[in-house]
Amino acid sequence: MEKYILVKGTNEEIHLNKPIDYKEDLNSTQYEAVMHRKGPMLVIAGAGSGKTRTLIYRVAKLINDNIFPESILLLTFTKKAAQEMLRRSSILIDNRCEKVSGGTFHSFANSVLRKYVHLIGMNNNFTILDRGDNEDVIGIIRNKLGLSDKEKRFPKKNTIQNIISLSLNQCISINEAIKKDCPHFEEWTDEIVKLRDNYISYKKENNLVDYDDLLILTNHILEQKEDVRHKLSQFYQYIMVDEYQDTNRIQAQMVRLLAYTHDNVVAVGDDSQSIYSFRGATFRNIMDFPKEFPGTKLITLEENYRSTQSVLDLTNKIISSAKEKYPKKLFSSKNTGNAPALIKAPDEFYQSRFVVQKIMELNEEGVDLRDIAVLFRFGHLSYDLEIELNRRNIPYVKYGGFKFIETSHIKDILSFIRVMINRNDIISWSRMLQLIDGLGEKTAMQLAEVMKNMSIITDKDKILSYANKRNKEGIKKLLDLLSKLNDKTLSVAEQIRFIIEYYLPILKEKYDDYPKRVKDIDHFIAISERFQDMETLASDMVLEPPSERKSISDVTAEDKHDDLLVLSTIHSAKGLEWHTVFIIWTLEGIFPSSYSLWREDELEEERRLMYVAATRAKENLFISYPVNIYERGSGILLTKPSQFLTGIPGSLLEHWALVDDD
Repeated sequence: MEKYILVKGTNEEIHLNKPIDYKEDLNSTQYEAVMHRKGPMLVIAGAGSGKTRTLIYRVAKLINDNIFPESILLLTFTKKAAQEMLRRSSILIDNRCEKVSGGTFHSFANSVLRKYVHLIGMNNNFTILDRGDNEDVIGIIRNKLGLSDKEKRFPKKNTIQNIISLSLNQCISINEAIKKDCPHFEEWTDEIVKLRDNYISYKKENNLVDYDDLLILTNHILEQKEDVRHKLSQFYQYIMVDEYQDTNRIQAQMVRLLAYTHDNVVAVGDDSQSIYSFRGATFRNIMDFPKEFPGTKLITLEENYRSTQSVLDLTNKIISSAKEKYPKKLFSSKNTGNAPALIKAPDEFYQSRFVVQKIMELNEEGVDLRDIAVLFRFGHLSYDLEIELNRRNIPYVKYGGFKFIETSHIKDILSFIRVMINRNDIISWSRMLQLIDGLGEKTAMQLAEVMKNMSIITDKDKILSYANKRNKEGIKKLLDLLSKLNDKTLSVAEQIRFIIEYYLPILKEKYDDYPKRVKDIDHFIAISERFQDMETLASDMVLEPPSERKSISDVTAEDKHDDLLVLSTIHSAKGLEWHTVFIIWTLEGIFPSSYSLWREDELEEERRLMYVAATRAKENLFISYPVNIYERGSGILLTKPSQFLTGIPGSLLEHWALVDDD
């Protein structure tokens, strides 16, 4: 047997690459950013302009200039991003890059707290609560305060957690957080404040911290303990922050405190891609960076390596109307390419037909499905398209929201439809019956076996004899509904409306975020109106079976081998690119939403969201909107394309009208 000898590792990895030629490898502005040494610098990196490459080369250059790797702090938003940057830096030079202090804000804060949290009266063996743990603690306190026993429903523990976290990350009061995220719970403001205070006390008494505490407590130490602040600032001589436009106020404050002895901070980001205010990110951080760090050197990366110039001409035009921005004009050496197109569709179904037909044409021309993406503002806007894709047997994967059939409230409604079609569908019977207060899974299955063989009309009394005092009234209401649905003269739309009328009170009781789910149900009603019978509706709704939700950034190399069309919310698509991109539902009142029209900051973020969506396209960009859409929430008929697309000359954005082939 032959022997294979494993040699011991050395401190220095053998480096076979040639010396780096920074001027050759980088464009002029990337080179300028990499070579910068002392003082603050803000790098405004336009979409597709090589932001990551710039950071990788900067790390390599610092280490090649004999800067101690440990004194370099690289802060990112995911562990994966930091590891990938340092891995690629190591390939450029050697494994000294592995000693760079790289990681997320939260992981860095955890390392600081383990050393210094005793200074504020806590033990360094604290336990970090994950999201589920947080909610469990809040649930314990909620019960202890008697807030679960209220006659009117008190918010669930996950909703309370969201409110507290939003308040902390956006540095706003609990009252403001409730108004912003769930105004239907304003009546409980005092109780939620009390619960929040008890939650804070509970964590302190039990030596627990949550994710928000990691940042807040670290900042508290840096502010209050000057010796610690000085020591850390002197140690981390070179600070780099990726995606600075996504930082919240607490993270920006941490960077300011860490750099107080030297101001050697390089912040890299794009103001035009600041789209995460709902997570606590603030646009002001990147805009106010030069004020926080006087003498900031500003560098703008404008050469785009992703898109054709035709796509960039349109995206430049979209963002040029932003009220506040860092001026930049993206350009590309790629061929001009096809002009982006704005497609006016008579209704949502026409829009879906167009998208599917165009995808099939592109696929026949050799474009893989995985190189095509359909983007939308909200997850529910793809529901009609999903039905059409399923009908044409086009496989797809969806990110940033559930597929239509996966949403629990839509599955609830479908259970009524399926029972009317197939009385032997025990699973649907059980799901439907469990919506009745006081009726659990075991009882529901037993009752389902009985009800499937009985007449809803003539055997009503027999069925009710199986009920107990707690659920009898609920079963009676369900039987009344099913009796109505038995009327063969009713249209599909009328039957659906009876189901919705019955279900809405249950929805409001079952889900804290019911206002958002009501929009999904409105969409379901609109879709159902074009069906002539329940059987076709039910079968068209059956897409792929539910699968585990994944972030689009978590796609593995193995996943990428599957030739699947990508459906995604715009927020989930940031940082990615495709050969062809469709942006659907670019209708005034939808994108931007009618709610954003009254607040300039929200409207401006919607504009940036449109910019992010459009800059995902490499070759083809199709933007569509259906007209004559009745928005049930506002009672308004929506007919106009998004204001972000109006007034753009035909040379930058072609206008298409859909015509049936007679």
